Amino acid sequence: MQPIFQTVGIVGTGAMGRGIAQMAAQAGSSVLLFDMQPGAADSARLALADTWQKLSVKGKLTPQEQVDLLARVSCVDALSALAPCHLVIEAIVEKIEVKQRLFSDLEALLPSQAVLATNTSSLSVTAISAALKRPGQLAGFHFFNPVPLMRVVEVIAGLKTDATVCQQLTEFARQFGHTPVSAQDTPGFIVNHAGRGYGTEALRVVSERVADFATIDRILKDQMGFRLGPFELMDLTALDVSHPVMESIYRQYYDEPRYRPSVITAQRLAGGVVGKKVGEGFYVYDNGVARIPAEPSVPTVATLPPVWVSPKAARRPELYQLLKDLGAHIETAAQPSNLALILVAPLGLDVTTLAAVERLDPTRTIGIDMMLDDASTKRRVLATNPATRPDMRDAAHALFAKDGKAVSMVRDSGGFVTQRVVATIVNIAADMCQQGVCSPKDLEVAVTLGLGYPMGPLAMGDRIGPTNVLEILFNMQTVYGDPRYRPSPWLRRRGALGLSLMHEED
Repeated sequence: MQPIFQTVGIVGTGAMGRGIAQMAAQAGSSVLLFDMQPGAADSARLALADTWQKLSVKGKLTPQEQVDLLARVSCVDALSALAPCHLVIEAIVEKIEVKQRLFSDLEALLPSQAVLATNTSSLSVTAISAALKRPGQLAGFHFFNPVPLMRVVEVIAGLKTDATVCQQLTEFARQFGHTPVSAQDTPGFIVNHAGRGYGTEALRVVSERVADFATIDRILKDQMGFRLGPFELMDLTALDVSHPVMESIYRQYYDEPRYRPSVITAQRLAGGVVGKKVGEGFYVYDNGVARIPAEPSVPTVATLPPVWVSPKAARRPELYQLLKDLGAHIETAAQPSNLALILVAPLGLDVTTLAAVERLDPTRTIGIDMMLDDASTKRRVLATNPATRPDMRDAAHALFAKDGKAVSMVRDSGGFVTQRVVATIVNIAADMCQQGVCSPKDLEVAVTLGLGYPMGPLAMGDRIGPTNVLEILFNMQTVYGDPRYRPSPWLRRRGALGLSLMHEED
């Protein structure tokens, strides 16, 4: 099959540009590499030769295919040498004035029908093309690193981008073997926008001393199935990359509270404690391996107290069954005895508020996160309130660890760790649908492939139940009085109608 673009220019030959060049050559295009840094394009071509040689050794390419691919890639030492290109993709520094100047120069060199594409991750495509004579020929073509493995690409239309240009780029992405998703020209596009909830809310949780970095990472991996915890992920991407993105999206949305960055990452960035690549971030690394603090041991409790469950507990029948399976002595009276461990299972509220509202003895009251079915998780999460007695805390920990399942004990907050983070992720995704950033389908595909989440954010909301997500958000608004937790109208409408969040409107 003939490639959509016969000759493709790549400006900027770092890891991203090199990856795009590899996929373009494998799609059948002739590729011209250009970099302002002397010798950088030649180094990139040598790296591509090494990559294809390794693929040949593994049997994924024949020796002739290896030779043919390298023959399609040439280095040029002047921008003017890109004049024959049908498409030029830039993968240079994220500075708008530099990109604008590059595209103005390219527009003067290339034929009028040539397509210009920016791999920007956070800058406005419309703003980049504003000074062009033919702004309709420029679109966003945002890949993720490493390009050969991250098989999703965002195709972004600026205000004046010709629809045909986006169609051509979409088809070219398919020839790469990638999955294209269509995005409007809004801050962060799809993936970087949707990804705001995971790290930023985890940072808020740790800033309130609810739990430490390692505990939050364990909880989100074991309860929701994330491959990496938020602090592991920020260490991997590095704060010199991720913190500026947080600030950029926050500022571009005129200080929208949902995207508010954290002083924690700002301080660590200033101190150079940016992540794995420097050996120290949220974790310390020895030869690339993180030092993970050991989990607290399960307390030894000679005699467990009886257990009384609040009538307002989430998943109350399931909680009763779990307690029976664990061999607990369950009290069923209207009020707990003076000896009972009191259990509440809130959605979005803190344990302290429930103890006060339900007139429970706070010294004996413990919260348990029952947002998800216990059988579907690898960890149980319990929360104390400021008055909880140590013996009751230890008794609850020992009881819920009796079957060998991991237990995390955290401090009181409005909403447990997983509730807060997942509800925030779902709410941001719903707001993106409200804004028309993309279709629900493209949102799910982009986030699953681009961020590696166990499922898309709308599927997460459906798993928990839209009405439960709304309850968590409403209650967190009550606890914190913070507009960052206000539910998206898109989410509220679907919750009110009992619709799946994946439901597509006509």
